[in-house]
Amino acid sequence: MYWLALPEFGLSTVFVVALVSATLLPMGSEPAVVGLLQLRPDLFWPAIFVATAGNTLGGMVSWWMGRGAQRAWSAAHHTPARGAAAPKHSRHERLARAWLRRWGPKTCLLSWLPVVGDPLCAVAGWLHLPFWPCSAYMAVGKFLRYLVMTSALVWALA
Repeated sequence: MYWLALPEFGLSTVFVVALVSATLLPMGSEPAVVGLLQLRPDLFWPAIFVATAGNTLGGMVSWWMGRGAQRAWSAAHHTPARGAAAPKHSRHERLARAWLRRWGPKTCLLSWLPVVGDPLCAVAGWLHLPFWPCSAYMAVGKFLRYLVMTSALVWALA
């Protein structure tokens, strides 16, 4: 952890770790942010903004992955002919889709949530929710998460 927080690597490491952790890979970026701040408390705001930028960019990548997956799935499973039976979806899947369609890009505010946040970005892409509004809501949610989580962890470790 010490190596990751070295000043010459610190902010770039935070950016890369935040970006990768926002894709569908299961890892958290808070330890890298807090590790850097343990060595360089003066980098609090730059670390928050860099982590937010990396994590938002990772969410945008997940959105595009969802969009690409939907296109590939549609190409492989042609749309049923008119009058043909639609594919069966579970009750939970139908509710999730209805919820996402109802709230639209605002659902990306929840992209900061553990476990469901990153797939939420991919589902937003799958459902063709508008890219830039989704990205803006992702950025707001992720910024607030880093601000609250990092502040709490730095305070707890002080």
